[in-house]
Amino acid sequence: MSVQKWAKASLGCFLLSCSFTSHAQAEAPFRFNNYLPDNFSISGETRARYETLDGQFRAGGSGSDQMLLFRTLVHAKLDTGPIIFGLELQDSRTYLDDKDSPNSNSITNPLDILQLYAQFQTPGLLGAGSEMDIKLGRQTVSIGSKRQIERVSFANVIKAYTGVHAISKNERGDELHLAYVVPIDRNPADKANDLNDNALSGDSEEWDRRIWGVHYRRADFIPSIASDVWGEIFVYGLNEEDNEITATPNRDYVGPGFRLYRKPKANQWDMDIEGVWRTGSRRATSLSSDTTDLDVDAQMLFSAVGYTFDAPWKPRLALEYYYASGDDDPNDNKFDQYERLFGSRRTDLNNTSIHGPLTPANLSAPGARIQVKPNDRWDARLAYSAAFLASDTDSWVIAKQRDVTGQSGNFIGHTLDGRARYWVVPESLRLDLGASLFLKGNFAKNAPNASDEDQTLFGYSALIFHF
Repeated sequence: MSVQKWAKASLGCFLLSCSFTSHAQAEAPFRFNNYLPDNFSISGETRARYETLDGQFRAGGSGSDQMLLFRTLVHAKLDTGPIIFGLELQDSRTYLDDKDSPNSNSITNPLDILQLYAQFQTPGLLGAGSEMDIKLGRQTVSIGSKRQIERVSFANVIKAYTGVHAISKNERGDELHLAYVVPIDRNPADKANDLNDNALSGDSEEWDRRIWGVHYRRADFIPSIASDVWGEIFVYGLNEEDNEITATPNRDYVGPGFRLYRKPKANQWDMDIEGVWRTGSRRATSLSSDTTDLDVDAQMLFSAVGYTFDAPWKPRLALEYYYASGDDDPNDNKFDQYERLFGSRRTDLNNTSIHGPLTPANLSAPGARIQVKPNDRWDARLAYSAAFLASDTDSWVIAKQRDVTGQSGNFIGHTLDGRARYWVVPESLRLDLGASLFLKGNFAKNAPNASDEDQTLFGYSALIFHF
């Protein structure tokens, strides 16, 4: 059983971490910077993670799966005074995956340049005294909630972009983000050979896909009603076209949105409400023969209300809801499915990698979660969702299942998702354990190409060393 493998791996990680515990109080975190000149720094992390899955939920899947993943990041910076030059390397490799594992270059991406940039500061755009940091070159990007664009953490391969990202800040704490970048095409792409062999193959810019964004964050947005509430307004766009190597759906999107956010705090209600309306056009497929532009009208809404108790373990309870529109009619010359493009999904929905049944596309998912943080060394969370299709005639995207008649129902299933993290050596060595349970609903059981499994069990064990 895969669960037994995960239990053994988790126990192994725990015992290995225990061997460091006796030194944890006395040892300061190891940092290369302690041995380097003041204007030069090197930081990073190396992570080993074992994952196992029992009961496939993807179309036509059966049996179990496993994967051993390694990711190493090394980030060097040289501060010359007016300009900071940065170089970050990423090495992401996988082993032990099964024949039908959902391996891709978002999981496997051997040694390559993640970031290569120049960063400098100018006067800001938010009034007198404001400052602006400008980063040019290949870089990672995270803004706001990270639901629109994110530097991922859990994923084995981090997305990168090339272009410009400027951040202007003032004394009150307001932020204005301006970004114009192109995504990096990650290689290798051949699963049958290069991916499974961890072959080296350089990444390159996708110059025919352009992402832009304007994102304004206002601190203490409504002080007369509630303190410490952030207000955000933003608009993001994607423009793409085919080139000689890559075929695309020729998406031309504009997505205005908003967010209200209040950080969790003891004896206080918190909230996180974010919505996006996406418009524009795209093709139904990436085929060169497909030349019909479809009108796009898609929406996304996330809302959460929580309360943190002033008690041991600092428990926070929250009710949540995630909605992302689906496409009701594939023949109406419209495309109404909200697609996750460059933002996060794990924080709100589920553990990902070889698991990850839910994504913000054709989804209606009410849920709840509890989080605890007894001290600075460990934290844990447990989240539940009841997942439905927003449109019963559109796809369950991750599983690649669809019933265009709608006769299979709309209930995807129940998800239970947990994680616990512990600093074995504070700020140096961290143990990360997680598990997920997915119980199929009527759609997941009855869709035309549904798998034969009734449930999916997933688990992972990881050790992360920061330096």
